[in-house]
Amino acid sequence: MNNHLLLFQESAGGGSIIWTLLPFVFIFGIFYFLVILPQKRQKQQLQDMIAGLKINDDVVTNGGIIGKIKEVRETSFIILSADKSLLEVGKAAVVGKKAE
Repeated sequence: MNNHLLLFQESAGGGSIIWTLLPFVFIFGIFYFLVILPQKRQKQQLQDMIAGLKINDDVVTNGGIIGKIKEVRETSFIILSADKSLLEVGKAAVVGKKAE
């Protein structure tokens, strides 16, 4: 009787590791295409937009400052705000162009 019980346990738990891991692979695939890939695309678009900014472009920073670029430096921009102040902001602080 012990032999029958052992055979039953092996056949009930049988199945390869592929079937065990398949749901996790499927969930990761969905997560990749719905979250990671769009985030990568958005980040690349922002980097391309920042690389293409030039003097007299209106920009918005992540702090909500809106201004016109007066000088482009290696890692920052000098922008002229609405109250005629010159501000130096890092390129990473720019989140987009001002909608016109």
